[in-house]
Amino acid sequence: MALGYFNHLAGDLAVAWSGGSEPGDEINPAAVTAMDEVGVDITGEFPKPWTDEIVQAADVVVTMGCGDACPVFPGKRYESWELPDPAGQGIDAVRVIRDDIEKRVRRLLDELGITPGA
Repeated sequence: MALGYFNHLAGDLAVAWSGGSEPGDEINPAAVTAMDEVGVDITGEFPKPWTDEIVQAADVVVTMGCGDACPVFPGKRYESWELPDPAGQGIDAVRVIRDDIEKRVRRLLDELGITPGA
């Protein structure tokens, strides 16, 4: 959901990548539905693992509950977003998580000097 919001709001002004320390087999269907409700299509995404190269290339690394499994490189800016895991949650709970993620993505874009296009 964070990547969907980032791409939707930043457009061509910034590049983001999403991955996980232990990616699942598919995107959470409730997350897809919740994002579709706000006009953000994430159906083209799929779970993928982090790579050291991607983390090293990033200006900001946002983690969401991966703990010690996330690669850490000195001098890299990290943000830990403590959010409930939407896995297994109903749509009402996922909407709350979605809305929290939107606020965090907007704040990050503002900190990066990127004016959201939407």
